Amino acid sequence: MASLYFFSALLLTVLVSIPINVSGSAYCGPVEATDKDLVQFPLNLEFLEAEFFLSGALGHGLDAIEPDFAGGGPPPIGAQKANLDPVTRKIIEEFGYQEVGHLRAIITAVGGIPRPLYDLSPEAFAKLFDKAAGYKLNPPFNPYSNTVNYLLASYAIPYVGLVGYVGTIPYLTTYSSRALVASLLGVESGQDAVIRTLLYEKADEKVMPYNITVAEFTNAISFLRNELAMCGVRDEGLVVPLPLGAENRTESNILSADSNSRSYARTQPQILRIVYGTGSEYKPGGFLPRGGNGKIARSFLDKA
Repeated sequence: MASLYFFSALLLTVLVSIPINVSGSAYCGPVEATDKDLVQFPLNLEFLEAEFFLSGALGHGLDAIEPDFAGGGPPPIGAQKANLDPVTRKIIEEFGYQEVGHLRAIITAVGGIPRPLYDLSPEAFAKLFDKAAGYKLNPPFNPYSNTVNYLLASYAIPYVGLVGYVGTIPYLTTYSSRALVASLLGVESGQDAVIRTLLYEKADEKVMPYNITVAEFTNAISFLRNELAMCGVRDEGLVVPLPLGAENRTESNILSADSNSRSYARTQPQILRIVYGTGSEYKPGGFLPRGGNGKIARSFLDKA
Protein backbone atom coordinates (compact mmCIF):
# COMPACT_ATOMS: atom_id res chain seq x y z
CA MET A 1 0.00 0.00 0.00
CA ALA A 2 2.49 2.59 -1.16
CA SER A 3 -0.21 5.25 -1.30
CA LEU A 4 -0.45 5.21 2.49
CA TYR A 5 3.23 6.11 2.80
CA PHE A 6 3.15 8.84 0.18
CA PHE A 7 -0.04 10.34 1.60
CA SER A 8 1.40 10.37 5.12
CA ALA A 9 4.72 11.78 3.92
CA LEU A 10 3.01 14.54 1.97
CA LEU A 11 0.88 15.53 4.93
CA LEU A 12 3.90 15.49 7.26
CA THR A 13 5.68 17.88 4.92
CA VAL A 14 2.72 20.25 4.87
CA LEU A 15 2.25 20.06 8.63
CA VAL A 16 5.77 21.27 9.37
CA SER A 17 4.51 24.84 9.12
CA ILE A 18 0.73 24.44 9.46
CA PRO A 19 -0.67 23.40 12.86
CA ILE A 20 -3.66 21.11 12.56
CA ASN A 21 -6.88 21.24 14.49
CA VAL A 22 -9.30 18.59 15.67
CA SER A 23 -11.81 18.53 18.52
CA GLY A 24 -10.54 19.84 21.85
CA SER A 25 -8.24 22.61 22.94
CA ALA A 26 -5.58 23.81 20.51
CA TYR A 27 -3.33 25.24 23.24
CA CYS A 28 0.30 24.26 22.63
CA GLY A 29 2.05 26.12 25.43
CA PRO A 30 3.17 24.93 28.88
CA VAL A 31 0.90 24.39 31.87
CA GLU A 32 1.43 26.18 35.16
CA ALA A 33 2.40 23.59 37.72
CA THR A 34 4.82 22.87 40.54
CA ASP A 35 7.87 20.69 40.07
CA LYS A 36 6.13 17.95 42.04
CA ASP A 37 3.12 17.94 39.73
CA LEU A 38 5.28 18.09 36.59
CA VAL A 39 7.42 15.17 37.73
CA GLN A 40 4.42 13.12 38.85
CA PHE A 41 2.58 13.55 35.55
CA PRO A 42 4.90 11.13 33.63
CA LEU A 43 3.85 8.36 36.02
CA ASN A 44 0.80 8.04 33.77
CA LEU A 45 3.12 6.93 30.97
CA GLU A 46 5.61 5.03 33.12
CA PHE A 47 2.83 2.83 34.51
CA LEU A 48 1.59 2.24 30.96
CA GLU A 49 5.02 1.21 29.70
CA ALA A 50 5.74 -0.98 32.73
CA GLU A 51 2.48 -2.89 32.36
CA PHE A 52 2.78 -3.31 28.60
CA PHE A 53 6.42 -4.40 28.58
CA LEU A 54 6.24 -6.69 31.62
CA SER A 55 3.07 -8.37 30.43
CA GLY A 56 4.37 -8.70 26.88
CA ALA A 57 7.60 -10.35 27.96
CA LEU A 58 6.61 -12.22 31.13
CA GLY A 59 2.84 -12.58 31.14
CA HIS A 60 2.41 -10.58 34.35
CA GLY A 61 2.61 -6.91 35.27
CA LEU A 62 3.63 -4.57 38.04
CA ASP A 63 1.54 -6.28 40.73
CA ALA A 64 3.80 -9.34 40.52
CA ILE A 65 6.95 -7.27 41.03
CA GLU A 66 6.28 -4.07 42.99
CA PRO A 67 2.58 -4.03 43.90
CA ASP A 68 2.92 -1.11 46.32
CA PHE A 69 3.91 1.19 43.46
CA ALA A 70 0.37 0.99 42.09
CA GLY A 71 -0.93 3.01 45.03
CA GLY A 72 -4.14 1.02 45.14
CA GLY A 73 -4.94 1.62 41.49
CA PRO A 74 -6.62 -1.11 39.41
CA PRO A 75 -4.72 -3.61 37.26
CA PRO A 76 -4.80 -3.03 33.51
CA ILE A 77 -7.41 -4.51 31.23
CA GLY A 78 -6.38 -7.03 28.61
CA ALA A 79 -2.58 -7.04 28.93
CA GLN A 80 -1.12 -10.42 27.96
CA LYS A 81 2.09 -12.22 27.09
CA ALA A 82 3.16 -11.66 23.49
CA ASN A 83 4.42 -14.23 21.02
CA LEU A 84 7.94 -12.80 20.76
CA ASP A 85 11.18 -14.18 19.37
CA PRO A 86 13.80 -14.85 22.08
CA VAL A 87 15.95 -11.74 21.44
CA THR A 88 13.01 -9.35 21.37
CA ARG A 89 11.56 -10.93 24.49
CA LYS A 90 14.80 -10.26 26.41
CA ILE A 91 14.85 -6.67 25.20
CA ILE A 92 11.23 -6.07 26.20
CA GLU A 93 11.78 -7.77 29.57
CA GLU A 94 14.68 -5.40 30.25
CA PHE A 95 12.54 -2.44 29.23
CA GLY A 96 9.86 -3.60 31.67
CA TYR A 97 12.28 -3.75 34.57
CA GLN A 98 13.65 -0.34 33.59
CA GLU A 99 10.14 1.08 33.86
CA VAL A 100 9.85 -0.35 37.36
CA GLY A 101 13.03 1.55 38.20
CA HIS A 102 11.58 4.73 36.73
CA LEU A 103 8.49 4.36 38.87
CA ARG A 104 10.66 3.88 41.96
CA ALA A 105 12.78 6.92 41.13
CA ILE A 106 9.79 9.24 40.72
CA ILE A 107 7.84 7.87 43.70
CA THR A 108 10.90 8.15 45.93
CA ALA A 109 11.57 11.73 44.81
CA VAL A 110 8.11 13.31 44.81
CA GLY A 111 5.60 10.67 45.87
CA GLY A 112 3.32 8.54 43.79
CA ILE A 113 -0.19 8.64 42.34
CA PRO A 114 -2.72 5.82 42.12
CA ARG A 115 -2.16 3.76 38.98
CA PRO A 116 -4.88 4.73 36.50
CA LEU A 117 -7.00 2.13 34.77
CA TYR A 118 -5.33 1.11 31.51
CA ASP A 119 -6.87 -0.68 28.57
CA LEU A 120 -4.09 -2.71 26.97
CA SER A 121 -6.41 -5.19 25.30
CA PRO A 122 -5.99 -6.22 21.68
CA GLU A 123 -9.22 -4.33 21.01
CA ALA A 124 -7.75 -1.05 22.28
CA PHE A 125 -4.74 -1.40 20.00
CA ALA A 126 -6.96 -2.46 17.10
CA LYS A 127 -8.89 0.81 17.41
CA LEU A 128 -5.64 2.79 17.40
CA PHE A 129 -4.31 1.03 14.32
CA ASP A 130 -7.65 1.39 12.53
CA LYS A 131 -7.47 5.14 13.13
CA ALA A 132 -3.89 5.24 11.89
CA ALA A 133 -4.65 3.22 8.75
CA GLY A 134 -7.80 5.21 8.02
CA TYR A 135 -10.03 2.15 7.77
CA LYS A 136 -10.98 -0.97 9.73
CA LEU A 137 -8.22 -3.56 9.44
CA ASN A 138 -9.29 -7.14 8.78
CA PRO A 139 -8.47 -9.11 10.82
CA PRO A 140 -8.21 -6.62 13.70
CA PHE A 141 -4.62 -5.69 14.60
CA ASN A 142 -3.38 -7.73 17.57
CA PRO A 143 -0.18 -6.46 19.24
CA TYR A 144 0.42 -9.75 21.04
CA SER A 145 0.26 -12.11 18.06
CA ASN A 146 3.88 -11.80 16.87
CA THR A 147 7.12 -9.85 17.21
CA VAL A 148 6.51 -7.32 14.44
CA ASN A 149 3.04 -6.46 15.71
CA TYR A 150 4.35 -6.06 19.24
CA LEU A 151 7.17 -3.77 18.12
CA LEU A 152 4.72 -1.65 16.14
CA ALA A 153 2.52 -1.39 19.22
CA SER A 154 5.62 -0.48 21.25
CA TYR A 155 6.41 2.22 18.67
CA ALA A 156 3.23 3.91 19.83
CA ILE A 157 4.30 4.23 23.48
CA PRO A 158 7.87 5.21 24.66
CA TYR A 159 8.26 8.06 22.17
CA VAL A 160 5.33 9.89 23.76
CA GLY A 161 7.09 9.74 27.12
CA LEU A 162 10.38 10.81 25.54
CA VAL A 163 9.02 14.02 24.02
CA GLY A 164 7.07 14.65 27.22
CA TYR A 165 10.27 14.65 29.27
CA VAL A 166 11.93 16.97 26.74
CA GLY A 167 8.97 19.33 27.06
CA THR A 168 9.03 19.23 30.86
CA ILE A 169 12.68 19.97 31.65
CA PRO A 170 12.68 23.70 30.69
CA TYR A 171 9.88 24.40 33.17
CA LEU A 172 11.37 22.67 36.20
CA THR A 173 12.77 25.03 38.80
CA THR A 174 15.08 22.88 40.93
CA TYR A 175 18.28 21.11 40.07
CA SER A 176 17.09 17.86 41.63
CA SER A 177 13.95 17.81 39.47
CA ARG A 178 15.87 18.57 36.28
CA ALA A 179 18.52 15.95 37.09
CA LEU A 180 15.87 13.30 37.72
CA VAL A 181 13.91 13.96 34.55
CA ALA A 182 17.07 14.19 32.43
CA SER A 183 18.20 10.79 33.69
CA LEU A 184 14.79 9.27 32.90
CA LEU A 185 14.83 10.88 29.46
CA GLY A 186 18.16 9.21 28.65
CA VAL A 187 16.74 5.72 29.11
CA GLU A 188 13.40 6.50 27.41
CA SER A 189 15.37 7.77 24.41
CA GLY A 190 17.38 4.57 24.33
CA GLN A 191 14.25 2.42 24.40
CA ASP A 192 12.70 4.38 21.56
CA ALA A 193 15.91 4.13 19.50
CA VAL A 194 16.06 0.35 19.97
CA ILE A 195 12.42 -0.12 18.96
CA ARG A 196 12.80 2.11 15.90
CA THR A 197 16.01 0.32 14.85
CA LEU A 198 14.42 -3.10 15.13
CA LEU A 199 11.51 -1.89 13.03
CA TYR A 200 13.76 -0.14 10.48
CA GLU A 201 15.43 -3.49 9.76
CA LYS A 202 12.00 -4.61 8.54
CA ALA A 203 10.89 -1.26 7.09
CA ASP A 204 9.96 -2.60 3.66
CA GLU A 205 8.38 -5.83 4.86
CA LYS A 206 4.61 -6.21 4.68
CA VAL A 207 2.84 -6.63 7.99
CA MET A 208 0.83 -9.79 7.46
CA PRO A 209 -1.94 -10.11 6.48
CA TYR A 210 -2.24 -6.41 5.64
CA ASN A 211 -0.96 -4.83 2.47
CA ILE A 212 0.93 -2.25 4.55
CA THR A 213 4.67 -2.16 5.23
CA VAL A 214 6.28 -1.61 8.61
CA ALA A 215 7.46 1.86 7.52
CA GLU A 216 3.99 2.79 6.30
CA PHE A 217 2.48 1.80 9.63
CA THR A 218 5.01 3.93 11.55
CA ASN A 219 4.33 6.93 9.32
CA ALA A 220 0.60 6.48 9.80
CA ILE A 221 0.94 6.25 13.59
CA SER A 222 3.15 9.33 13.70
CA PHE A 223 0.74 11.26 11.52
CA LEU A 224 -2.15 10.28 13.80
CA ARG A 225 -0.26 11.45 16.89
CA ASN A 226 0.49 14.79 15.23
CA GLU A 227 -3.18 15.10 14.32
CA LEU A 228 -4.39 14.30 17.82
CA ALA A 229 -1.89 16.62 19.54
CA MET A 230 -2.83 19.54 17.25
CA CYS A 231 0.51 21.33 17.46
CA GLY A 232 2.21 20.63 14.13
CA VAL A 233 4.83 17.99 13.36
CA ARG A 234 6.59 16.67 16.44
CA ASP A 235 6.54 13.04 15.40
CA GLU A 236 7.88 11.29 12.31
CA GLY A 237 7.90 7.73 11.02
CA LEU A 238 10.84 5.59 9.95
CA VAL A 239 10.94 6.82 6.35
CA VAL A 240 10.38 10.49 5.52
CA PRO A 241 10.67 12.81 2.51
CA LEU A 242 14.07 14.52 2.20
CA PRO A 243 12.82 17.86 3.62
CA LEU A 244 12.31 16.05 6.94
CA GLY A 245 15.47 13.92 6.85
CA ALA A 246 18.73 14.72 8.64
CA GLU A 247 20.23 17.77 6.90
CA ASN A 248 17.68 17.12 4.10
CA ARG A 249 19.96 14.32 2.87
CA THR A 250 18.35 11.12 4.03
CA GLU A 251 14.97 9.47 3.86
CA SER A 252 15.85 7.13 6.72
CA ASN A 253 14.58 8.41 10.05
CA ILE A 254 15.69 6.04 12.77
CA LEU A 255 15.69 8.93 15.26
CA SER A 256 12.82 11.39 15.01
CA ALA A 257 14.19 14.93 15.27
CA ASP A 258 13.71 18.49 14.02
CA SER A 259 15.63 20.33 11.29
CA ASN A 260 18.66 20.69 13.57
CA SER A 261 18.42 17.08 14.77
CA ARG A 262 17.11 18.14 18.18
CA SER A 263 14.45 16.12 19.91
CA TYR A 264 10.88 17.29 19.59
CA ALA A 265 9.01 18.30 22.75
CA ARG A 266 5.42 17.98 23.85
CA THR A 267 3.39 19.44 26.71
CA GLN A 268 1.14 17.58 29.11
CA PRO A 269 -2.11 18.50 27.27
CA GLN A 270 -0.66 17.28 23.98
CA ILE A 271 0.33 13.98 25.58
CA LEU A 272 -3.14 13.45 27.02
CA ARG A 273 -4.73 14.15 23.63
CA ILE A 274 -2.57 11.39 22.15
CA VAL A 275 -2.85 8.77 24.89
CA TYR A 276 -6.60 9.29 25.23
CA GLY A 277 -6.90 8.96 21.46
CA THR A 278 -9.59 11.65 21.48
CA GLY A 279 -7.66 14.78 20.55
CA SER A 280 -8.82 16.36 23.81
CA GLU A 281 -7.19 16.47 27.23
CA TYR A 282 -10.73 16.79 28.63
CA LYS A 283 -12.07 13.55 27.11
CA PRO A 284 -10.53 10.27 28.27
CA GLY A 285 -10.40 7.15 26.14
CA GLY A 286 -7.88 4.96 24.35
CA PHE A 287 -5.34 3.50 26.75
CA LEU A 288 -6.82 5.52 29.65
CA PRO A 289 -10.59 4.98 29.57
CA ARG A 290 -11.09 6.81 32.90
CA GLY A 291 -8.36 9.37 32.33
CA GLY A 292 -4.96 9.91 33.88
CA ASN A 293 -4.16 10.58 37.54
CA GLY A 294 -2.20 13.26 39.33
CA LYS A 295 -3.04 16.93 39.71
CA ILE A 296 -2.36 17.95 36.08
CA ALA A 297 -4.36 15.20 34.38
CA ARG A 298 -7.24 15.42 36.84
CA SER A 299 -7.43 19.22 36.48
CA PHE A 300 -8.54 18.83 32.87
CA LEU A 301 -11.07 16.11 33.71
CA ASP A 302 -12.53 18.26 36.49
CA LYS A 303 -13.27 20.94 33.89
CA ALA A 304 -14.89 18.55 31.41
